[in-house]
Formats: sequence, structure tokens, C-alpha cells
Amino acid sequence: MKTTATILSRLAATFSVAALLGCGESATTNTDLDKVDPTLPVSSWEMVWSDEFDGAGIDTDNWTFEVNCAGGGNNEKQCYTDSEDNAFTSDGMLNIVALPAEEGAEKPYTSARLNTRYKADFKYGRIEMRAKLPYGQGSWPAFWMMPTDERYGGWPRSGEIDIMEAVNLKAPTAEGQAEASVHGTLHYGKEWPNNASSGKAYQLPDGQNPADDFHTYAIEWQEGEIRWYVDDYLFATQRQSKVRYNSKGEPVGLAHRGWFAEYFGQGSGELETHWDTAPFDQEFYLILNLAVGGDWPENVNTLGIDAGAFADGQSYIIDYVRVYECALDPVTGKGCETVRPGYDSKDDALVEGAAPIPSPPSSGIPQNLTIFDGSVNPNWPAWDCCGGSTPSLVADDERGDVMEFTVGAAPTVNGFISRAEFITDPSGQPKPFDASPIIENGAISFDMRVVSAPNNPDAAWLFKVESVGASTAVEIPLNTSSEGVDPVPGQWQTYTFPLQMLADAGLDVSAIDVIMIFPAWGSGEGAVYRVDNAQIAQDGISLPELVIFEEGMNPAWPMWDCCGGSVPTEEMDDAEHDLVAEFRIGASPTVMGFITRSANGGSDEPFDATPLLDGGLIQFEMKVVSMPNNPDAAWLFKVEADNAASAVELNLTESEEGQAPVAGQWQTYSFKISDLADAGLDVSAIDVLMIFPAWGAGEGAVYRVDNVKIFHPDSGAPAGDSLTLFKDTVADQWSIWDCCGGSTPTEEQDDDAHGTVAQYVIGSAPTVMGFLAEDGVYFDASALLADGVVRFEMKVVSAPDNPDAVWKFKIESGDAATAVELNLSDSQEGQAPSVGQWQTYTYSLQDLFDAGLDISAIDVVMVFPAWGTGEGAVYRLDNAVIARP
Repeated sequence: MKTTATILSRLAATFSVAALLGCGESATTNTDLDKVDPTLPVSSWEMVWSDEFDGAGIDTDNWTFEVNCAGGGNNEKQCYTDSEDNAFTSDGMLNIVALPAEEGAEKPYTSARLNTRYKADFKYGRIEMRAKLPYGQGSWPAFWMMPTDERYGGWPRSGEIDIMEAVNLKAPTAEGQAEASVHGTLHYGKEWPNNASSGKAYQLPDGQNPADDFHTYAIEWQEGEIRWYVDDYLFATQRQSKVRYNSKGEPVGLAHRGWFAEYFGQGSGELETHWDTAPFDQEFYLILNLAVGGDWPENVNTLGIDAGAFADGQSYIIDYVRVYECALDPVTGKGCETVRPGYDSKDDALVEGAAPIPSPPSSGIPQNLTIFDGSVNPNWPAWDCCGGSTPSLVADDERGDVMEFTVGAAPTVNGFISRAEFITDPSGQPKPFDASPIIENGAISFDMRVVSAPNNPDAAWLFKVESVGASTAVEIPLNTSSEGVDPVPGQWQTYTFPLQMLADAGLDVSAIDVIMIFPAWGSGEGAVYRVDNAQIAQDGISLPELVIFEEGMNPAWPMWDCCGGSVPTEEMDDAEHDLVAEFRIGASPTVMGFITRSANGGSDEPFDATPLLDGGLIQFEMKVVSMPNNPDAAWLFKVEADNAASAVELNLTESEEGQAPVAGQWQTYSFKISDLADAGLDVSAIDVLMIFPAWGAGEGAVYRVDNVKIFHPDSGAPAGDSLTLFKDTVADQWSIWDCCGGSTPTEEQDDDAHGTVAQYVIGSAPTVMGFLAEDGVYFDASALLADGVVRFEMKVVSAPDNPDAVWKFKIESGDAATAVELNLSDSQEGQAPSVGQWQTYTYSLQDLFDAGLDISAIDVVMVFPAWGTGEGAVYRLDNAVIARP
């Protein structure tokens, strides 16, 4: 029974927690010896207080009558009295009776509410009641607890424990059944109206109804945990939240999402969030009451109040209330747990709470956030605050998939939000964005097209951004953007708001969690508008990357056999993979991979992947030369951090590619860093990567690994940095490419100065050749415009059969949206190719831009004899870059 504000629903968020495994263990979760063994009997509860209601009247040494018509803070329709008509004892039972009030009374019903405050206050123990509940639409009996002293602040900061509530028993449900649920709930967190709650409903077996007979309702409350029971069956467990910390001692997530507290710190004087035993670590008192109507019962089942059900009174009959203390440890209440298998399983009794997930600490490394770019970021869903609409993906003629918002009659704001209560995608998590490292040069930007203007022609268009929990906010007109434009219906327009400007206006840019774009409140009816390319970004950002093995071992991360006694080796494989790591498993059980711990030959350089949490990967390629002797051996991937303080082990089939190894084939395996963090890995200090057949099942396996790296797929060509298209090998996410001739360009060994180079051979089919980016990969050279160049070296091995063939250079961007084609002799060097000689060719980005190239999305660079004249040509390219000289 809450004391103020409306209860209309009880929602539990989902949160995934995986078991942590140490090096060399199997995939079986170890027993946690701190947990209770549910098979052991419990017999250490000692009664410390009770009221059996055997006296001639209600014992006022135990109970205080509350007399008021306040409606319980829930718009209830009764006045609470101390009249014997509403509360009395009879036949060893306490009767609380709800009756129609006299004509003209302040409220249409009377009832009673009794509490034990300052007479019987308790901290921890088993609190139990045996009772028969009232029925009828509008009935709301409760057995609950409130804090004796509000140490943490007003409701619900100091907590509320609802042992039993029921509404509208026997009234029809939506399914046509008789209502029969009882509820156990906790209230906690921020002050109303931003309060939080979590709980669970329960129905008696075999169709029994709590209004037909007596049943026992109880909680067992100990330090950090509360459990709910009906007739000694445990149906719900709630716990304090458990914070995950990284190697730096910074909070990075929740291993268990439970309750939380928010109160003013004694030292700081500021509101602080606490993920510990508070507020359920203080004394609470007992409350028994029967409400009539109110926000909850009147809005469910058949709605309102059935006056006929109360015409002759509705009785809440209590046989006894008893309180027990755990004799084994009265201070914490631990040791007397009455539990069963499943009591701490999220698939059974364990309830997820509503605690906010700690914001990831700032890495101090600049990074960008894509909120929407044609696909939904599950951590930042589109959102209608108050209008009841559902923003949706629609196909735009110019842009493809974009997000469309509508404004109806109800005033509202629309945009994108990263708060837990608005994230519905199971893969999404609230992730306030720390833009502080890019405050000087970063901006919030988006493109918008108004499809239909608001009905009100004077409606102002606004932009609003908030930081976590609306602790700071800035609201400004759209035309104060860098572009300084008002929306024009039918046109796509870009709006850019520098972060420094927003910070100067009072925004805390370290935890941005809402971006809003909307017509001014109450003036937007009729508006339909679309948004694309919403981001918080800065040009020139490069995310960190770790290459563990690529054409040879990273000496800081040596190859490693944990326990089998072998020495992994470097071997030559095919032309594409060249030097690779080879592992062999003998009779001894072992795991293998790469390690940076000094005890194993590494350099003690753990990798901090925190900046890669949004979209980063651990990726490698593997080829099984010989399968294990055991055909059922599962292939596993395991990663550890901070000297095995945290670890995650997965099957290779759980990779993004979802594939099992096939003997003789190179296969790629990718694992999202965010998924590993959600499973419990401290990604700030990764120090071991393992790839192996399951422990003890790998004998006979021989396998090779290459291209092992921790990186972000979008950081291969960061804006403003140089791009090396080819030097010893082709750039990540680019390929050496024959457009149309059907050949496969190769990597070949040349002289000592050039090493591995790209070789192209032209046959009879007309073609162009060069370097091609993967779909969706573009290089933004905008920051290089003033002095950047495209440069490469070329050596003609065999000239074309046509002696008049002209050698060309061509560059394209944005999927051929723009292109520039020049002769090689138009380069800064002004030279034509000479057979057998390495020659350098350089082109100014400014000249290419002036010739019409969009340098912000370069995706093809070509070098070739003019179309149809190249047959017989063989040539090589090396040291191809887009960079400053």
C-alpha cells in the first residue's frame, strides 16, 4: 500500500548476468558457498512479538488507530476511523470492516487503519500474518511496513515494504476469470513523482481465492534481501543491487539490478545514489488497513467501485500477526532463510529491481555517438514524451529509412532518450553519453525534414538536451544552430549545436541522455517531421585498437599454452594469411591463446576497451587443421581481465557469425565488447584471450589463428587521420580490386624497399583496378583538405599491348555519387610510367575537391590503363595513402 502517488502498474526491467569463470575451468558455474543451500532445514526462528487478537478489544499497547479522510494519498474513497464498527476483535480475530458512510459524509465509505509505530518497530526477521481477505471491485486490503524514522528522506526514499496487497478479489479479470492475485512489492529510490517500485504477483494453487479462506502471508527480511511467502511457499525474492567495478575501482554496471536509495550525503550535501542495503536497513513498523477504491483498484478489473459489494460491509479478518527473529544472527537476520530451488533465479522467484545502472566512467578518450543513422540504436530509442504516439521508421525518398515523429492534440516533446524506463529492446541499455572529451570541437547535430507543419503557423521549433535524470537541461530555438535556419517544409536541413555552447548554457555534457526536437509545447498539433543522422560527434576522432596477431606476433601479447606444455609456433599459411599462429593440443587438458601477463612472457599491458563499448569487437580468424579426437568437443572463446578478476567464456557458435569450425577453412569470429561487459567482463583491463576446444576434450586438435584484434569497425578510417590504403597489406575494410575483368589481384613480394605489394593483371576484358572499400565504409578526408594528398607508388612490370594506352587515376566517393578521373601525368610529379621502375604519383585533395569530388566519403581509388586499352598490362602498387605530405 503506497502512501502517496498512483500505482497503476508494476514493471520489472530485464538485465542479463552471466557466470564468471577462471582460467582453465569448465563452462559449469562453480557453487557459491556464500549462498544458502535450499535442501537444508531451518529451525532457528524465535518469536519476539505477536498479537493473537484473543483479548476483549484491540490492544492499544500494540496498535495505534489512524483517524483521517486523506484517502491514503491514493485518492481512496474512505475515511479511517477508530470506531468499533470499523475495527474490533471477535472469536480471537481482528476484524477490519469497510462500510458505507452516512449520507453527506466527507467520503462515501469508512474503514480502519492500524499501525505499530513506536510500539513495535522491527529491523530484520520473519513477519507473518494469517488472514482471510475481503472481496469486490474496489476492495484493497494490505499488510505492510513503513520506516519508523525517515532517515533517508520523504516517501519513498526511506522505503516501503508491502508484505501483502490485493485488489478487487473475485471481480472479473480481462480474461473473464475471478481476480485472485496477491502482490508483494517494494517502494524506494527517488522522491515522488520519480519514485521506483518492484514486485511480483502470486496466485494460490488449484484456483483457490484468498477471499474464501485463511492463508498465511509473510516476508523474511534480512540484510540485503527480502523474500515473500504465501502459505510458506516462497514466490518472490528481492535484493540490494550489486555494482560491478572495473580495474580502476570505477562503477561500470550492475551484476544484479535490485533496489537503490537516493539521499543527501552527509559530507557533500548533494543528492547521491546508493546501491547498498539502504533504505531497507532501518527499523520499520507494521500497518494493517482496508482501503476502498483509489487509483489502483479503480483502474483495473471492471473499474470503479462496486457499491453492492460493500452494502453490508466487507471484512478483512486477521487471525494473528507474528514477528520472529533469526537466533543465529539477529544483527543481520541471516542464517534462517526458508528457501527453495529457484528462489534466486530470474527465471523463477528473483525479481529485478529498478535501480539505475551506473553511468560508465569517462575514459578521457574522445569518442563519437551515433544516435540514429537509418537504423535504431537500441540504447537510444526514439521517444514521444507525452502524446501517446509511437515514432516509427519510414522510407524517405531521399534518405532511405528515417525516423518519423508526429504531434497530435496532446502537448508533447519528441526525440531520442537513453533512460531505462523507455528502453524496450532487450539488447538495449541506458547509456548516458560522456561528451566532455570532445567539448571544445564536438557538436550535437541532426538532419530534419518537416513533412507537415504544425496547425499553428506561429509554433516555434525548439531543440532541447538533458543530462542524466534531467539534472541539467538546455532548451533553445532550432534557428540558434550553427546554420541559423528555420525549418522549411519539404526540405532536409542540417542543425548543429556546438557542445561548448550548450555547456556554457548550463548543460552537464558528461552524461547526456535525452535529445529533443519539437514544436513548442502545446503548439505542435498536426506536425509530422523526420530526423536522420542524429549524432554527438567531433571530426578527427580515432578509437583505440589493439592488434594481437597480424602477420606475426605482438611481442607484448605472446602466444600461450596454459597447461599442456607445448610451445605454439608461427607458421606460413596461404597467400592471404601468410604468417599465422599455430596451436597443438596433446593429452594434457589445456587452454590456449594470447596473454600479456609478465608471468607468462607478456609485457603486462592490459587493454582498456572502455571507449569501444558502443560497437567495438574482439575478432579473429581461425582455421582448424586437425579436429580433436573427440568429435563432440565444443570450441570455446574465453577472455579474462585484471589477472582473472573477471572472465567470460562462450561457445564459438555464440559469435556474431554464429558458426562452428569447419576443418580446412579460414573462418572469422567476432564478439561484441558490450556483450562481454554485460556478461560480467571488466573491459578496462583485458589481459588474456583464449581459443580452444573444451577443457579435457581437445586432444589431437591442431588449429591456426590470424588477424586477432580488439577494435571498432568504424574506426579504421577516422575523419581527419591519414588512411594507408596499402603498405605491406591492404587497409582493414578495404580490398585490392578488379572491377570488371574477372581477375583476382594478388599480394606479391617485390624488392627489399617495398616488400609485399599489390599486383594487378589485365586480360582481354576491359576493366579498371585499384582499392575498394567495403559496403558502408567511407574515408572522411575533410580535415585534410587544406594540405592533404592522395599518393601512391607504381611499378609497371609489363606495359599494355596497346602502345598508345593512357594511364589513368580515378577516385570516387559516396558510392560513385561524385568522381574525378585524371591522367597519371596530371600528378604533381607530372610523369608517365616507365616499365620496371618504381615511381611516385601525388594528387592534391584541394585540387580533387575543386574538380568536384566529395572528399568526406571516399570509397574507391583506381589506377589503370584507359578503359579497353589495358590488355597485357601487369603492374604493382605500394605505399598508397590519403594523408598530409
